[in-house]
Amino acid sequence: MQHLDLEVIDHALSWSNAGNTIWLCTVLATYGSSPRAPGAMLVARQDGQHVGSLSGGCVEEDFLEQLQAGRFSSANEIIRYGDNDTDKERLKLPCGGVLEVLVERLLPTEEHQQHLYHLQQALLGQQRCIRGINLETAKISLFPDESEGPRIERLGMTVRVRIGPVRRLVIAGISPVSVACADFARTLGFEVIVCDPREEVLATFDVPGINVQPVLPSLYLERKGCHAQTAIVALSHDPRIDDLAMIDAVQTPAFYIGVMGSHKTSLTRAERLRRSGGLNEQDIARIRMPIGLNVGSKTPAEIALAVMADIVRVYYGREK
Repeated sequence: MQHLDLEVIDHALSWSNAGNTIWLCTVLATYGSSPRAPGAMLVARQDGQHVGSLSGGCVEEDFLEQLQAGRFSSANEIIRYGDNDTDKERLKLPCGGVLEVLVERLLPTEEHQQHLYHLQQALLGQQRCIRGINLETAKISLFPDESEGPRIERLGMTVRVRIGPVRRLVIAGISPVSVACADFARTLGFEVIVCDPREEVLATFDVPGINVQPVLPSLYLERKGCHAQTAIVALSHDPRIDDLAMIDAVQTPAFYIGVMGSHKTSLTRAERLRRSGGLNEQDIARIRMPIGLNVGSKTPAEIALAVMADIVRVYYGREK
């Protein structure tokens, strides 16, 4: 899940609570080339305000024009973009791609607001769930996801959408690499939390859209924890911050844990974590040190690129 999904549901809930009817769009399938994968969402109001995306922009523009013209008055409908020559010319979908989109009209009822609230909590929390939409009755439901499967499933007249916590990046310590890494991660759709208790360096961090916590990263992890869609990276170059973060990070289900430093520094740190941190060999093996792909990076931006590339690689289960 991307942080953009959370922004979509946040706005959907806020607009619904304010008394607005909303239209929630979900990409059900793509054929050919498509900028967004199945499960991508967009929410819109009648006045054209919207958050999220379905494609590179052309589909959104067409949808909003039709919405403001009074279309999409039914509880739900499935529309296809790009499956005829007129669409391909008018919308200019990339490489002949085709999109299938579910459009739901959600009135500002208590039932819909409760549903949106639980979706929001699923994206923020540690539990995965499945959102069910009955295309005949327009009944929507939410139940625990206890199995693996595709993001979108079609079972007769029912659509099932898997919803889980958004990808999260916890950055321990502020440094020039942290700044570049936070910016890259935000662009990649991660929810980003930066933790540092040092007042003098907090004042130097200025990346929009980042959750900055003025506490030790170890305390944040101890109090807030993390879910399995979390990556934890220590980038401060200060052992008092980085080592403590690693000691707590290995107690979490994070899919990626890493700390910045040279090979020599990493060997010294590993020994220090064994001796003073009480970590065993299994714990040490979970920590990627030196962090990131070996691309010969030197500058802060290049190091951040190597870090984020490695995180994305591990997330998708790719070998080096």
